[in-house]
Amino acid sequence: MISLLGIPWDASSSFLRGSADAPPLIREAILSPSANLSMERGGVFQFGETVVDIGDVMGLDTEDGAEAAEIISKAAEIVLDEGRPLLSLGGDHSITWPLLKAVAPRHESLTILHFDAHPDLYPDFEGDPYSHACPFARIMEQFEHVDLVQIGIRTMNEVCRGQVDRFGVKVFSASDSVSAQELHFDHPVYISVDLDVLDPAFAPGVSHHEPGGLSTRELLSMLQAVDAPVIGADLVEYNPHRDLNGVTAMVAAKCAKELTSLLLTSPDR
Repeated sequence: MISLLGIPWDASSSFLRGSADAPPLIREAILSPSANLSMERGGVFQFGETVVDIGDVMGLDTEDGAEAAEIISKAAEIVLDEGRPLLSLGGDHSITWPLLKAVAPRHESLTILHFDAHPDLYPDFEGDPYSHACPFARIMEQFEHVDLVQIGIRTMNEVCRGQVDRFGVKVFSASDSVSAQELHFDHPVYISVDLDVLDPAFAPGVSHHEPGGLSTRELLSMLQAVDAPVIGADLVEYNPHRDLNGVTAMVAAKCAKELTSLLLTSPDR
């Protein structure tokens, strides 16, 4: 079984808010009668059977990024202490740093596999070190035993390129091919999926439309090809206020099911 935790936080968003409203809508899409609960890699996404729904993190009515990070980390610690791998539904991408504060110390070595249009490596963004443009800078500063691999990037600038060099990040742009060998890892893997890694044609319900992204099938195929124990995951940046006919909600639901399958079927963690 895995644990599912909603994180309704978007006060660290730099452009549009709305992703705080995503977790219950992703759950609703998962249960939509327009689809079923089967997962492509096998098994069934079943609340109470394969998935324990912890609900949403409470107390995130603050506007302070540091305070929110502490609340999120403590909530994740409590869930992880129950012994199940954790799938988190955001919320904006700033949630990944406090989640890793709970996850990373439990592993001697860890690789983060990060799918995104943006590298999210700014030292700070517009003076905010807790911005959703900064979580991977915070993670890499804090944890020397963590490696970072990014896929789908198509907004790299000089500031973030300097951070890539500083932290030794492995980056695949959206135009790069990613072989099966590149998805084999020697350490346990934590997966972070920002839905704007997808082209807006496949996921219009995100705050930052960045053309030239992956297709849904390309993303799913790469997730399914990951060859390593997957110990946790998050799915972020679904903004229902920009969605069209619930298309992105269903994409998020599909990704959540396939991430669940990875977490359920991974070898020993």
